[in-house]
Amino acid sequence: MPSLVFQQKGATRPRRVPLFKRITTLGAAPECDLAIPGAGLAETHAHIHFDGKRFTLSALDKAPPIQVNDKKVRSAELAHKDRIQLGEAEVIFNLYDEPVDEGAELEATRLDAYRRMVEFSRALADQETLDALLDRLLDAVIELTRADKGMLILIEGEELRVKSARNLKRESIEDAVRQVSDSIVAKVVQSRQPIIVSDALHDEQFKNSSSVLNLKLCSVMAAPLTAKGNLLGLLYVGNNNLVNLFDQPALDVLSVFAGQASLLVQNALLLDELRLDNQDLRTQLAGMRFGEILGACQAMRSVFSRIEKVAPTDISVLISGETGTGKELVARRIHALSPRAKGPFVTINCGAIPENLLESELFGHVKGAFTGAVATRQGKFQAADGGTLFLDEIGELPLQLQVKLLRALQEKVITKVGDTRAESVDIRVLSASNRNLEREIKDGRFREDLYYRINVVNLTLPPLRERGDDIVAIAKYLLQKFAEEFGSRARGFSPSALAGMRKYHWPGNIRELENRLKKAVVLADKALISAEDMDIRAEDFAPILPLAQAKDDFQARYINEVLARNNGNRTKTARDLGVDPRTIFRHLEKMGAEGDEEPTEVEGDESAPGGS
Repeated sequence: MPSLVFQQKGATRPRRVPLFKRITTLGAAPECDLAIPGAGLAETHAHIHFDGKRFTLSALDKAPPIQVNDKKVRSAELAHKDRIQLGEAEVIFNLYDEPVDEGAELEATRLDAYRRMVEFSRALADQETLDALLDRLLDAVIELTRADKGMLILIEGEELRVKSARNLKRESIEDAVRQVSDSIVAKVVQSRQPIIVSDALHDEQFKNSSSVLNLKLCSVMAAPLTAKGNLLGLLYVGNNNLVNLFDQPALDVLSVFAGQASLLVQNALLLDELRLDNQDLRTQLAGMRFGEILGACQAMRSVFSRIEKVAPTDISVLISGETGTGKELVARRIHALSPRAKGPFVTINCGAIPENLLESELFGHVKGAFTGAVATRQGKFQAADGGTLFLDEIGELPLQLQVKLLRALQEKVITKVGDTRAESVDIRVLSASNRNLEREIKDGRFREDLYYRINVVNLTLPPLRERGDDIVAIAKYLLQKFAEEFGSRARGFSPSALAGMRKYHWPGNIRELENRLKKAVVLADKALISAEDMDIRAEDFAPILPLAQAKDDFQARYINEVLARNNGNRTKTARDLGVDPRTIFRHLEKMGAEGDEEPTEVEGDESAPGGS
């Protein structure tokens, strides 16, 4: 193959530049095909034009004359072994190959490929756009393989689309799809193997292809882009001037760059998927948002409906639910939808304040009322005047304060600690508890009269584990929020994380989910949060019981529930459940329970307690 040979200062062996293009540039600029810095040359000093038969060397208009075999010329046809003087550099023109050290030649090709790979890796680190990176990749591939055009083709659905196309001048090719051989592309797509076509017009497999004939293709080479066994597309290069241009080392180089292109395309597809997922999430959140509360399950929709009904009134509401289910958010939403929305919303956690200070926190105190009372101070009741007072964890309130709270709620007057004057307050009281207050009443720890005062309407919030797909939507919303807050690269969840969140019991509910996600987002070094990042392990999941045991457990719980509703009346419970009374007796014996009735009672005895 025709070539230029240049011995650079400090180099151990000459540099060989094959002449396979129509125009080969020479000069000081790095973009030149033969770049010779520091030799006193113009950026682009000269070029060699190949018309299919002859190689003609020409100096550019503003460049100094060049010498061929010691004669100054502006233009000259080159012959084998001509010596070209470019400034301080001498270049030899070879019309045909001479015996060379093939091992050293191959090693030099590999080193050049590695150098290009390093340059491309640096471009990746610069976080350029996908289109710019693909253009850079094609430019490097074209130069390394000596092609005159290159294209990156992606499979979208059942169609092929040219994502990027470049020529020797590092310009984008318009209408690139018309310059690709359909038959060669189809062969790579079908076989998923790289291919070299040395002389397409005379190749037995492709010479009758209309695309090969119309394009007058000579040398073509293509390599598939794959990821996890899936075909994404292919990298395609060609030269329409020379046959037998590509060899196995060139195909190896193309395959390496095809691997890089696969990673780029795969990452781009992942980002597009995450972007679409975020759009879907925003649409989903819009349909499940109720103020600051998120929920789409039936239980939460029922809660939302009741909030809208009670909010316009001044009726007392008790919000029940496990710790971390969002009771304060519900209270704030009731306040926001109420006529008191412009007034204050004041919160007090009855379980977080020492008992000896709680009365002062609620009702205030006057100066000197107790040691440390250096000034008169208003309490939460006065602070909430004209608005809403939220008593969180009211079940923690000591009994002696329950009496004073009841009076304040009934009469809407309070008295500061150490004072004798009563003050009127205009407030609405909302309460919350994670305790079973009815059980607390039976155990003597909560006043029944206070319970009925605060529990005119009850809102029960379901635990997170019973909210179905709500957990995934809430987790995605929190991930987006925390990733932005902490500047994390985390953008989504792995399949294992999504499955783990659905299976986990979540004893701390949404508060626990928030804490685990914050930790995962801060420590994450990948785009997808895994189950391990959230400290969700298989041993944390509730065990799967054999079906027979699950049925027995459910039956026992359900019988106990119906017994409780019937005040322990076994006969009525058996009748409601449609079973023989002896089934209920055996159940109670198994549970070790003592019944209120004698086992000899007759079914249908309407005089029994709880009878209809």
